[in-house]
Amino acid sequence: MATGAIRIGLNAKRARTAWLFLAPSLLVLFAVALWPLGRTFLFSFTDAFLTEPDIYAYIGLENYFTLFEDPLWWQSVRNTLYFTVVSVSIETALGLAIALLLNAHMSGRGFMRAVILIPWSIPVVVSARMWQWMLHDQFGILNHVLKLMGVIDHGIAWTANPDLVMPVIIAVDVWITTPFMVLLILAGLQMLPKSIYEAASIDGVSEWRQFTALTLPLLAPSIAVAVLFRLLDALRMFDLSFVLSSNSDDTKTVSIYAREVLVNFQDMGVGSAASAAIFLMIAVVTAIYVTVFRLNRKLLGV
Repeated sequence: MATGAIRIGLNAKRARTAWLFLAPSLLVLFAVALWPLGRTFLFSFTDAFLTEPDIYAYIGLENYFTLFEDPLWWQSVRNTLYFTVVSVSIETALGLAIALLLNAHMSGRGFMRAVILIPWSIPVVVSARMWQWMLHDQFGILNHVLKLMGVIDHGIAWTANPDLVMPVIIAVDVWITTPFMVLLILAGLQMLPKSIYEAASIDGVSEWRQFTALTLPLLAPSIAVAVLFRLLDALRMFDLSFVLSSNSDDTKTVSIYAREVLVNFQDMGVGSAASAAIFLMIAVVTAIYVTVFRLNRKLLGV
């Protein structure tokens, strides 16, 4: 009895100490995240405008009804989901392939690891502006090279063509963000135990079988974390689309839509409702992804 009481007392003391150390971080998190988020949800139920933010009345769910009745909102949702699924899928496949190459025993591996991180180290706005000039229909290097090769006769307006602008944005995002996937997946690869591969080689297991039966299952948690981070980032994509295509409806994401309503139209109520809807959409997608991943791991017994 005495030993149990002492143990309970120690656990309680450790819990108090842990909360004491966590308190500053929790206060900062509340100040920079939870408080603004709560205010956003509050304003989403009002008729507030940026011109007079202190004068407003509560109108219930009217802003959400206005938002969901707007066809442009649903188009921005489709654009965002399409961009997210395609770009993250390509980045995951390329990231895994490049990470496997960098993890192999090859000359110049250290140099390649440094070079591959360059696109990710450049700020997104700078990269977007750089690609905007390279894709220019008159002065862009891409059109110039294609003309020299005889592929095209005249310059193509890559970011002005509705059929090309979304694939172009996805391609630029893949160029920027694939190094991030490479970095996380490569870290996971380097933590895999070498002994199981040595045993598999001794047993005569082929390299492809080792990859499918050992590498992928063991690497699944690292890939899952990398994909989750990219999902959260892609669903909030703003700067790349805004710089490359400005206010084009063909590439308008939910973040651009919320900014347009809030800043251009000064409608704080509907803009806050759009921001709250973005938060809920990201939360739902994340919850579904984590749940599916956990179920798959249980079914596979990993």
